[in-house]
Amino acid sequence: MSICFRNFDYIFCFAVTQNLCATLRKVAEKVPKLKNIRDKKKAHHQALELVKCICKEVAKLRYENDHIQIPLINATKAGIYEFVEEILVSNPDAITIKNERGQSIFQIAIVHRQEKVFNLLYQLPKVRTLFLSTPDECINNALHLAGCLTPEQQLSLRASAAGPALQMQRELQWFKEVKKFVHPQDKEQKNAEEKTPADLFTETHKDLIKEGEQWMRGTTSSCTVVAALITTGVFSVGINKISSSRNNDGSVSKLITETAFIIFAIADALALFSSVSSILMFLSILTSRYAEGDFLHALPKRLMFGLIALFVSMIFMMVAFGATFYLGLSDKKELTIALGIALPCLPVVLFILLQFHLILVMIKSTCFPGIFGKQSERALL
Repeated sequence: MSICFRNFDYIFCFAVTQNLCATLRKVAEKVPKLKNIRDKKKAHHQALELVKCICKEVAKLRYENDHIQIPLINATKAGIYEFVEEILVSNPDAITIKNERGQSIFQIAIVHRQEKVFNLLYQLPKVRTLFLSTPDECINNALHLAGCLTPEQQLSLRASAAGPALQMQRELQWFKEVKKFVHPQDKEQKNAEEKTPADLFTETHKDLIKEGEQWMRGTTSSCTVVAALITTGVFSVGINKISSSRNNDGSVSKLITETAFIIFAIADALALFSSVSSILMFLSILTSRYAEGDFLHALPKRLMFGLIALFVSMIFMMVAFGATFYLGLSDKKELTIALGIALPCLPVVLFILLQFHLILVMIKSTCFPGIFGKQSERALL
């Protein structure tokens, strides 16, 4: 009997799940954006299956690598890592293919800053350094290529990272990641122009460092002004409100026991604390030396914490204003109170729309593993 009930429960849950999935699919088909995402994912899956079939058939024909050289190199430049992966799985010898400059597919991925293709290195055995240490026609190893920033690369970099400072951080992440895979002697190897990878990095990133410094200074200067205004406002309002909480005879007013007053006092203190903290963070950025290494962690972290503190101070300032507004107009109509509290929240919403994306990008690029890492357990060789 118990087995029957278990089977019934399983069948019931399965039926409910199927109905829920069918309902969600119908909803997705009616919502335009969800339908577009679903269509794109479906087209991507179908294209991937087609690539798998083509690669299998090409492998059976035993063509020379010359026949797949151009498709493989073009896919590497475009960052279509699924296509590159399928070619390498179906034809392992294709990993030795090089372009006209003598660069392997992983070196090409470094030149074009295609991290998803570069991450295929993690799916290779221990011989992965072999595909990075081999110099090209200009005696550049992989670390030279990671340290070189051409105008074309800078254009694509601007599309992948927000602001020159984060673009410099991305370049440092590339240089640091490639350094893990090359031989120790490659770090000091000189190319045809007698330059080490570090020398080439410093020379080609001079302008980006200057742009990053200007962007950092401009952003922090503007935010410092806002934080200073918040600090001045919440400090003066807090002092005036607390001093007015006593009667003329020196006794404590009943106002101080109100819940709204307690909320105001706590919110005002937190707003003052967070705004002062953000000012200190911004001042530390303005007085920084702006060295190459500072753009990797130090400067982005300070700007990130400064913006978060500024955002928190704005929220608590609005909470303190709402509590004060309620205390002053508690005998008025509810609509008046609601409008008085809701309208000041618009600056917070505006700040979220304009700056919160930048905070999220900095948190992702600074505090999380980043763009590099193993994408699949599938072995390529």
